[in-house]
Amino acid sequence: MRGARVSSRETGRLDMQRLSLYLDLIRWNRPAGSYLLLWPSLSALWIAANGFPGWHLVVVFVLGTFLMRSAGCAVNDVADRDFDRHVKRTAQRPVTSGAISPKEALTLGVVLALLAFGLVLTTNAVAIAWSFAALAVSIVYPFTKRFFSMPQAVLGVAFSFGIPMAFAAAQRQVPPLAWWLLVGNLFWVLAYDTEYAMVDRDDDLKIGMKTSAITLGRLDVAGVMSFYAAFIAIWAVLGAQAGLHWPYFAGLAAAAAIAGWHYTLIRHRTREGCFHAFRVNHWLGLAVFAGVLLDAMLFR
Repeated sequence: MRGARVSSRETGRLDMQRLSLYLDLIRWNRPAGSYLLLWPSLSALWIAANGFPGWHLVVVFVLGTFLMRSAGCAVNDVADRDFDRHVKRTAQRPVTSGAISPKEALTLGVVLALLAFGLVLTTNAVAIAWSFAALAVSIVYPFTKRFFSMPQAVLGVAFSFGIPMAFAAAQRQVPPLAWWLLVGNLFWVLAYDTEYAMVDRDDDLKIGMKTSAITLGRLDVAGVMSFYAAFIAIWAVLGAQAGLHWPYFAGLAAAAAIAGWHYTLIRHRTREGCFHAFRVNHWLGLAVFAGVLLDAMLFR
């Protein structure tokens, strides 16, 4: 009996260690990436619904965002496992270090993606159809870093696809406004993921990885600030055309102020400054969503 209890405790300990590895794989303790997906999706959802979209769609998009980002992390780590071992920041990721096999990681990714798809099935046929395109872009992205000089642009499409999905779920169509919002949001993704790429530039150059930070070279800081400006300008024009009011533009002004702060973080191109800029980028997206939300509360 005593041996059985010891064995049971040991099994439980091993199970917890395995769970910890899985949580590390999907970046459970680093939710900033999920927020970068969430805020533009919710902003689009409120705009598409002309106000509060209902709790059903809110739950679908919040849970779906976290599930798909987690699935994407698992797939990305499998695709990049041979590159990540040469990068200081990523060398100890579970798949790269061998703690989790590629098959295990892919299985987990598939399960999470299926759970997210289950949520989409509760919406409508248009949203379901577009979810396949969203999945395809997410799968393709990790491999573009091998041949495309600006893979962050592909990530921009993947991380912005919640916008047309939101319109599809709320309106059963994807109007031109949704696609233009996606284009604007793509520039935001280019800004923060270039900051992220600036952290690993030295390592990426050694292993032949292609990133926007390498492509832009000494124009990287100027490029990042131009991307921020394009995002805010495009969303400002679209907001004016959609008849949004001062709270929305106040949110964009707050986002512009945050972008200005980011310049002070990245201008010297230090790893610490660039990584900090990336990690706190979700506050910029939250500022925009807060403006959309307040606009809806006061004027809808």
